[in-house]
Amino acid sequence: MPELPEVEVVRRGVDAWATHREITKVEVLHPRAVRRQVDALAGELLGQQFHCASRRGKYLWLPLTNERSCLVVHLGMSGQLLMQPPEVVSEKHLRVRISFADDDHELRFVDQRTFGGMHTDELISDSLGGLIPAQVAHIARDPLDPDFDQALVVRRVHAKDVEIKRALLDQGLVSGIGNIYADESLWRAKVHGNRRASNLSARKLKEILGHAATVMQEALNQGGTSFDSLYVNVNGESGYFSRSLNAYGQEGQPCPRCGSQIVREKFMNRSSFSCPKCQR
Repeated sequence: MPELPEVEVVRRGVDAWATHREITKVEVLHPRAVRRQVDALAGELLGQQFHCASRRGKYLWLPLTNERSCLVVHLGMSGQLLMQPPEVVSEKHLRVRISFADDDHELRFVDQRTFGGMHTDELISDSLGGLIPAQVAHIARDPLDPDFDQALVVRRVHAKDVEIKRALLDQGLVSGIGNIYADESLWRAKVHGNRRASNLSARKLKEILGHAATVMQEALNQGGTSFDSLYVNVNGESGYFSRSLNAYGQEGQPCPRCGSQIVREKFMNRSSFSCPKCQR
């Protein structure tokens, strides 16, 4: 699943290519991809422009020039937002196509598994006076957000009597940290994901969140993490951070810090990777 760095790479591409252009056609090829808002979606978008591309955690939204609503996008497990010239052959799993008046690159939503989607939503004010989709109001800020309050998040995480990795994956506490970057952050902090958040010191929790911000910024600088063809940027290019991973996906490989073999364990219906010596 694309995580924060991957979604931010896509956001930047959409912001550069799809904003301030009049929308002239919306073609829905799979109703589930738009929550069956087939006619409503076209009615909201036609004649409008995307003002910008915004993000919180793994959610993208494109405010419309009417200043009342926006297009919300979640990539799910395999969703892609691509900017393609109109003459390029449609992708096998193309779900939505948005065309513009200038007949230049069109915005395509491609999703093999159809777990992601796009739909319109109203814009409401958040706690700092900004505008966000109503659906996203419950999502916490992420470590790369300029308004991220690390001290507040540390207090909230410390109050949770759950595993620290479970707390990091809780999008209501801190958004954008998925399985990959949780494992990488915990490896850097030398903390096992099953340690109780309430038993960790505020200093250690601050360190973990700091590592989360650092590792996700490093991934962002390398275009994100691609393990297969499902995550690409808007130009169809893969990210290269997978070559820099120290723990995630490295089962059986030597720990870059101590040389012990990285192990894989089951956690919340997914896999966790850690060093048995560094992260006891």
